Amino acid sequence: MVNSKTFQHALEEISADYRNANFLLAVSGGADSMVLLHLFKSTDLTLQVAHINYKLRGSDSDEDQKLVQEFCKKHTIPFHLYQVSEKDNQPKNSIQDWARTIRYDFFRKIQQDQKLDFIVTAHHLNDQLETFIINLSKASGIKGLSGIPANENKILRPLLGFSKQEIYDFAKENKIEFREDLSNQKNDYLRNKIRNEIVPHLLKVNENFLENFGKSISYLNQSKNFIEEQISGIEKEIIIHQEDYLIMKKDLFFNQSNFVRFEILRKYGFNEGEEIEKIRKAKTGKNFISSEYQLTIDRKILILKKIADEIETEDKEEIILTLNDENQILIPDLVLSEIKELGKMEWKFDAEKILFPLKLRRKKDGDLFFPIGMIGKKKISKFFKDEKIPILAQQKIWLLCDGEDRILGVLPLRQDRRFVASKESPEIIKVKS
Repeated sequence: MVNSKTFQHALEEISADYRNANFLLAVSGGADSMVLLHLFKSTDLTLQVAHINYKLRGSDSDEDQKLVQEFCKKHTIPFHLYQVSEKDNQPKNSIQDWARTIRYDFFRKIQQDQKLDFIVTAHHLNDQLETFIINLSKASGIKGLSGIPANENKILRPLLGFSKQEIYDFAKENKIEFREDLSNQKNDYLRNKIRNEIVPHLLKVNENFLENFGKSISYLNQSKNFIEEQISGIEKEIIIHQEDYLIMKKDLFFNQSNFVRFEILRKYGFNEGEEIEKIRKAKTGKNFISSEYQLTIDRKILILKKIADEIETEDKEEIILTLNDENQILIPDLVLSEIKELGKMEWKFDAEKILFPLKLRRKKDGDLFFPIGMIGKKKISKFFKDEKIPILAQQKIWLLCDGEDRILGVLPLRQDRRFVASKESPEIIKVKS
């Protein structure tokens, strides 16, 4: 049986590290969360409590709420309750994912509103083992096999080193009232099947299995931390951080092992081995999309840009232009600074051939023009390819258009021949950089 001093030591570490912090405890009413609440209440730490009533188990759910609520009232602990209703759109499947989303959305809102430093949950060593087995079945890599982190994203889990049995023993020893969730005995979900069918067999194989597993998780975490340090060093050699995007040196990246490539791209949402191989074989201009990032293939580099940034940029990139007294188009300094590395231009247009207002915009799919010095028309994308314009340079190029959105030229690379001024043009409009 684990005595109070052993559990108290875990809380003393938190007290020492986060002496002046404010905590939000997630308390369901089960043995683990009630032990957590008991331990925190026995310290001088500042805490509040959050409870979710999912309304999934009828009166049992209400009794869970009552237990936690009355404890908080008795000990003058601020209590926050969320009761699930029809507006939460409970799905027929994926109940656990739905519940988890509701849970953490609620916790984060309280944390923000109450200006609390940390959320604290009662995850324990058995939860670690179940998570390890689930992640093992998903080929999730060393990060997944390292289990539930003890401290991540302002969430603390001080009971991770204790088994469920140790928590039950502690609750009994200290006469801590708790509620048993009988739905955990059903095998409706993968985690419950692992908990009820697989874990008991593992514990029978070796009575010290859980203790040894805890040590293994510790070793895995140390290995993960070491690997992350090494990967970070490699990233510094191959990744260049720009203001709005990242540049990855293609040759250095693909000279790394499959493992290193996977670990680097996984951070940007590209976590399938087959997808990484497709990236390696892809031609210039090919795009790959993850949940957050767009990866673009260029000749010697890979370009990583947040999708949200890309959308925001597209929304604002259209500039209406004016003329000065000399009939010269006034190009904003911001645009001139972007295109100066691409060359110089000095174009003349026949004013009678174009419609106002004139504007600058970025390229759209399907854009085409009639480049001077060439026969026929050409898509802008094909023009970029033929001129071997790098992807990053393409993103800086502006199109000069008239009131009918006809392309007058690709700044500063090529003018459209349809609108070029001749000696007979009665009025000429000029643009130069």
